[in-house]
Amino acid sequence: MGRNLERDVRERKRRLEKILSVSFPIFAEKGIETVSMSEIADACSIGIATLYRHYRTKTELVVAVSASVWNNFASEYYNQKHNPDFTAAENFEKYLDSYLDLYKNHKDILQFNQYFNVYIKNIAASSEQMEPFTKVIERIAELFHDIYSDGLRDKTIRTDVSEEEMFSTTMHLMLAAVTRYAIGLVYENSSDQESELLLQKKMLLKEFTV
Repeated sequence: MGRNLERDVRERKRRLEKILSVSFPIFAEKGIETVSMSEIADACSIGIATLYRHYRTKTELVVAVSASVWNNFASEYYNQKHNPDFTAAENFEKYLDSYLDLYKNHKDILQFNQYFNVYIKNIAASSEQMEPFTKVIERIAELFHDIYSDGLRDKTIRTDVSEEEMFSTTMHLMLAAVTRYAIGLVYENSSDQESELLLQKKMLLKEFTV
């Protein structure tokens, strides 16, 4: 009985992971509004009833996909970019670099995120519906907390600005900028996009480091 339960848990986890991994590129390429649950079920080679057993609504699936994508981003950033031997300012710069990395190497995430923002606004998603996504943002904030805590000790970043303000400002400005460049929402004469993004990074460094 116990082995059967363990097998069922593994199978459910495997299926959920497949649904999320298959759904993400479809949403990123085609948008969210236009993709049906039937299309997702077909792409996953499962029945529509099976898909609805795992995700009761399209919104639940979309939020789960977003939470998975940003959770993976948070894990990759923290494991590879945060260095306990660096100063807070150095780790803050690496944090900003993680958004530039999204622009250079993960435009599909930024494309999906744009569709996601429009979708949840259009359906007026509730806080309960958004909870899985909100928890991931809270996790990213916790990772940023490590930088700010280091700054309280080594004084290489401004601690007269609250941690919440610094995190919110840098996240929203960097994410908004790299998203606009990734999906082409820039002026036609904006030819050197990476240089412009680097300039924004430098301005944030100048504002928040000592």
